[in-house]
Amino acid sequence: MRKSPWSTLVVLAIAQFMVVLDVTIVNVALPHIQSDLKFGANDLQWVISAYTLIFGGFLLLGGRMADLIGRRLVFVIGLVAFAGSSLAAGLASTAFELILFRGIQGLGGAMLSASALTLLTVTFEHGRRRNIALGIWGGLAGLGGTMGAVVGGALVDSLSWRWVFLVNVPFAILVIAASFFILRESRASLDGAARTFDVAGALLSTSGLLAIMLGFIRAEPLGWGSFEVIALLVGGVALLAAFVLVESRSQAPLIPLRLFRTRSLTYAVITLGLNSAGFLSMFFLTAIYLQDVRGLSALDAGLEFLPMGIAAIVGALLASRLVTTLGTRPVQIASAILSVVGLLLLSRVGATDAYATGLLPGFILFGIGITAIGVAAQVGATSRVANDDAGAASGVLNSGYQVGGALGLAVITTLATTHIADAVKSGIGPVSAAVGGYDYGLLIAAIFAAANIVIAILSPSTKVTQPEATIAAELEATAV
Repeated sequence: MRKSPWSTLVVLAIAQFMVVLDVTIVNVALPHIQSDLKFGANDLQWVISAYTLIFGGFLLLGGRMADLIGRRLVFVIGLVAFAGSSLAAGLASTAFELILFRGIQGLGGAMLSASALTLLTVTFEHGRRRNIALGIWGGLAGLGGTMGAVVGGALVDSLSWRWVFLVNVPFAILVIAASFFILRESRASLDGAARTFDVAGALLSTSGLLAIMLGFIRAEPLGWGSFEVIALLVGGVALLAAFVLVESRSQAPLIPLRLFRTRSLTYAVITLGLNSAGFLSMFFLTAIYLQDVRGLSALDAGLEFLPMGIAAIVGALLASRLVTTLGTRPVQIASAILSVVGLLLLSRVGATDAYATGLLPGFILFGIGITAIGVAAQVGATSRVANDDAGAASGVLNSGYQVGGALGLAVITTLATTHIADAVKSGIGPVSAAVGGYDYGLLIAAIFAAANIVIAILSPSTKVTQPEATIAAELEATAV
C-alpha cells in the first residue's frame, strides 16, 4: 500500500476536501453562532475572515516549510493543528475563543494544503497520470465547496452549529494515521539555495492586513476620523511596506517580487482577490438573509445554494474549453459581466420574492461567472510565468484569492451593517432594514465585480492547450 500512488491520492484528496468544506460549511451556521455566542453584527464576519486571512497569509510559508523540513511532516503538523482547533472551535464558549481557534484552523489548513499539492506533484510524474490525479484531487475538493452549505445545514438542524467544526475531527484522525503508512517523506533539492524560512515576511504581511481589516470594521462604530481607525489603517499600510522591503532583501523571499514584472500575473492576483471578495460577501450576506429574513432552516438555506455550486462547476468546465479557442481576455470579460448581472439580480430580491424567479437566476449567473473568470485569470497568469517560478506563482495566486476575500468581506459587511443600523435609526422596520442592508451589500459586491471587467480589458489575452486549461478549471472549482 505504501508504494501505491493512488492510495497517496486518496489521503491527500480527503484532507483537501476537509479544508475546502470548512470554508462553506460554516456560513449556514452563522445565525446560530451569532445567537449562541452573542456576536456583534460587525464581529460575526471574523468567523469567516480569521480562517481565510490566516490561511492566505501563511500558505506560502507552509509550502516553503514543506520543501525544507519534509512535506509529509508539515502535512501531518497541519492536520494536527486543523483537527485540534476544529475540536476547540466546536467547544468554544465565547466569541473570542471561536475567532482565535478559527485562525489556528486557517494556519493548519495552510500548512496541510500547501504540502498536499506538493506531495501530489512529486508522487505522480508529469503527464497523463498527474493530470488524472489533479483532476480527481480538484474534483473532490470542488465537491467539498459545493456540498459545504448542504452538509452544514444538515448538521446544524439535526445536531447543533458546533458540529460544523467537530465533524472534521474523526476524519482528520483517520488521515493522520494513514499518513504514516501511505505517504512518503520528501524534501526539495535546493542546489545550494538558502535553507531559511521567511517568517518575518509572513508575520508582516498578515499583521498588516489584519490591521487594515480591523480599521475598516472599527470605522463603523467610531467614525473614519477617529484616532484608532486612522492608526490601524496607517499602521497596516506601514507593515505592508515593511513586508515589501523585507521581501526585496530576503535570500529566500516568501513572494519573489520579480513575479510581478509579469503583467498578467499582477492582474490575475487582483482579479482573484476581487472574485473572492464578491463570493465570500455574497455567501455571508445571503446565508444570514435566507435564515433571518426569509425564515428558512439551515438545511433549506444550504439546499438553496446548491444550484450555484453546480453552476460554478459548469462555469469552470466551459471556461477551460473557451480559453483554448477564444483566448483568456474574452472569457474574462464575459465572465465578469455574468458575475455583475448575477449580483445585481440578487440585490433586487425582497423578503417574499419566489426563489425560482428571485434568487435562482442570480445564483446561476453568478456561479458560472465567478469560476469562469478565475479559470481564465489563472491560465493567463501561469502560462506567462517561467517553469521555475510556476509553484511560487500558484501560491501567490491562491494567497491573493484568500486575502482578497477576507479584505473584501470586511469592507462589504461593514458597509452593509452600517446601512442597516442607519435604516433602523430612521424608523424603518427591522425586516425591511435587513433586506435593505443585504441589497446594499450586494450592490457593493457588484461594484467589485465590475472592476474585473476593466482589469480583463487591460489584461493580455492568451490561448493555451486543453490539458493546461483543464487543470486550471479543476483547481478553480475547489474555491466554490
